[in-house]
Amino acid sequence: MNLVTGATGHLGNVLVRELLSRGERVRVLLLPGENTQSVDGLAVDRVEGNILDVDSLKRAMQDVDVVFHMAALVSITEDKSDLLQRVNVEGTNNVLQAARSARVKQLIYTSSIHALERPPLGTAITEKLAFDPLNPAGTYDRTKAQASLLVQQAWREGLDTRIVCPTGVVGPYDYRRSEMGELILSWMKKRLHFIVEGAFDFVDVRDVAQGHIRVRDHGQPGETYLLGGERIELKRLHEIVQNVTGINMPLITFPLPVALAVAPIAELYYKLTKTKPRITRYSLETVVSNSEINSDKAKVELGYQPRRLVESVADTVLWWLENLELTKRLLRL
Repeated sequence: MNLVTGATGHLGNVLVRELLSRGERVRVLLLPGENTQSVDGLAVDRVEGNILDVDSLKRAMQDVDVVFHMAALVSITEDKSDLLQRVNVEGTNNVLQAARSARVKQLIYTSSIHALERPPLGTAITEKLAFDPLNPAGTYDRTKAQASLLVQQAWREGLDTRIVCPTGVVGPYDYRRSEMGELILSWMKKRLHFIVEGAFDFVDVRDVAQGHIRVRDHGQPGETYLLGGERIELKRLHEIVQNVTGINMPLITFPLPVALAVAPIAELYYKLTKTKPRITRYSLETVVSNSEINSDKAKVELGYQPRRLVESVADTVLWWLENLELTKRLLRL
């Protein structure tokens, strides 16, 4: 039996689908009252619980062999620091405690490429870098690093743990509208488009889900695996979206100094209007920082082979075209 925390999220629901397609048994941990549209209709065992409640985790892990711990809070602003600490760090510690108590055979933790140290430009990012709990980039990065260190410590204490660090995830089944999903969706609309200078490494959500299973089946205990895809300029990514949709809208590119000057004002606007942030200091730092990701370890040891990004973007656009109204309804719930 596989237990997936964070199963209703973008990566979580795709992992559940992949496990089911292989004929495996899957249990999903759901928050009480949580919107479950992304896993509705799937043949899963549902249990209610919360990673902040150890007792509910222990119940959820009964008869479980493998835990995929994906539940986390993602934020590109700094106004949820306390909640990030509770969910990402304390929650992970609770999951580890429950896994020991339930004597699960293996725990796969979904960390982040942002949890690692930031090497200078021109230096490849590999698994040799340490997790950085003091990362100045943002609270999200620090909490994911702290949680990753807890997972590594649990391995040293005898629990079979493995860590996965994906890059920027894109792809279909994005029911909750991830940051990248929202960006691609905005580029599908017939209106003036805005973009900032920068680039990042993006990877298909389906390849990351399959990569998690490869880590489970072929990875080594205590090891970390980077699951990257393709580094691309945002301007080129926009061009691919335009080509797939068949629209050709005007594009305004903001130089980085201008974007950085606007970011604090934008963050205040998002806070006052309670709208989803787009441009923040954290998001800008992400697309201008080192994103030279080396996934050779996963390719050699696991047989990991991510698809071409143009295919991922095409499938993402098609999924949005078919499911846009559904995701709009979900946002109103």
